[in-house]
This record gives sequence, structure tokens and C-alpha cells, in this order.
Amino acid sequence: MHAAPRTPSNSVRVHVDIHKACGAWGVAAAAADHMHKLKKYPNRRLYDTTASRYVTMEDARDLIVRGESIEVTDAKDGSDITRSVLLQILAEQEAEGHQPILTNRAIEQIIRFYGDRMGGVVSRYIEQSIVSFLDHQEQFRSNLRALSEMNPLNLMRQAFEAPFRPRGADTRKPAPEEPPPDIDDMEPPESGKPPPG
Repeated sequence: MHAAPRTPSNSVRVHVDIHKACGAWGVAAAAADHMHKLKKYPNRRLYDTTASRYVTMEDARDLIVRGESIEVTDAKDGSDITRSVLLQILAEQEAEGHQPILTNRAIEQIIRFYGDRMGGVVSRYIEQSIVSFLDHQEQFRSNLRALSEMNPLNLMRQAFEAPFRPRGADTRKPAPEEPPPDIDDMEPPESGKPPPG
């Protein structure tokens, strides 16, 4: 007998929204609606009840990267340990040499908000900032490309190379000049008014 589907909590809904916004990164938005339920056993093994197989932390990370969500429960007492597993995945990413997303200073600031009345506000702000960033990330990448082209070193290199380029190497066409008006096409000035021009 199957249990009735659970209504996603706000945190899961935001998680799904974040993954839907990842569409510009090539993550399938439809996959974000798929929740993999994992159980963590005392021997630290993870069992994916959705796919009926044992998985590694790397497999769980791959699910997330593909845009799928995970929910992890402790097999012994049924408690939700998703957050600790997600934090463990983050720590392992950094241990493998991936560039940290959060600096030490940012983590310290976040820790200071625990127990503070502003903690909930900061949490919502961070979530909305990430969603907004993902929504606008393609424009952001385009702007970064434009900035890298305007890099002062690139501009200096172009200025230095310009005198050494053959004259025909410049592919930009000069703006067409308007030919001077033909005298025969000009109308004679009315009496008492000076000629135009």
C-alpha cells in the first residue's frame, strides 16, 4: 500500500524553484520535480528507495547536479537528515579541490545569524538571491564576456598591435560619406534670401 503523496514544504518548493531556474545551465527543469528518497544506514551506506539500489555520496551529488532533489532519512529512527547530508556533500566538494562558493567570512557571518531574530530574513534573502541569480545568470554570463573583452590588458594589446597590422587587415568599413550636392540639382534661391549652406 502506498502512502499519500506529501505536500512539499517551503524549503523543498524553493529547492525545486532553484533547479527550475537552472535550465539555462542545461539542467532539465522537469527532473527537479523528481524527489529521490534515500535512507542512511548506521554503516554510512545510502539506499535510494526510489531506484531500489545502494548509492554513494558521489551518486547523491550527481542526482543534485542533474537537477533532481534528495530527501535523506536515518534508517534507524526515521529522522530527516537531508541537511547534514547536503552539507557533507558541500564539504566533500571543497575537499576534492573545487572552488568554495562560500568564503570563511561568509560562513562566519551566517553562523552569527543563528539564534538571531534576523536569521529567518537572512535565510529567505539568500534563497531569493540564488533564485534571482539563476534567473538572470545568462545575462550575467553575457555581461562577464563583454567585460573580459574590455579587459584593460586586451585593450592595451589591441592598441599596441594596431600600428603593426597591414592597412587592409581592418575589416571594419568606414561610414559612407555623402557625396556633395550636384549644383544642377539645386534650386535657385528666392529673391532676398541667401543661398543655403
